Amino acid sequence: MKHGLIIFGYGLLFGIGLLVAGMSNPAKVVAFLDVAGAWDPSLALVMASALATLGGARYWLHRNTDAADREQDSGLAPAEIDVRLVAGAAIFGVGWGISGFCPGPALVGLSAGLAGNYAFVGAMFAGFYLFKRLHRNR
Repeated sequence: MKHGLIIFGYGLLFGIGLLVAGMSNPAKVVAFLDVAGAWDPSLALVMASALATLGGARYWLHRNTDAADREQDSGLAPAEIDVRLVAGAAIFGVGWGISGFCPGPALVGLSAGLAGNYAFVGAMFAGFYLFKRLHRNR
């Protein structure tokens, strides 16, 4: 129960951060990604803050755990980079650039009641289902 509450607290904090930063606003995200047009660099601070937080957490984890525990417990074990991973990342990036939505901010944006968020989240879960059906035996 305590572990679940801690995870809920982290998720709530993350969601509030996305709302405050404007990451749940697709127009702001598209403006950030439009470096050849009307570029809005304000989300760069969000990205830099996220990288600094991740770097600090990884440094702390590295200093306070042994190697076996880090890979087993943290989920930060090195991933194999293959064609599927690169293709999936490219599709994700193109979809993000076109729509301005990525999964976390879209879920947070559901609280705003915008139709675009519901459509995106519905399509996202349809994609999850389709992926699970197509890759069941792999």
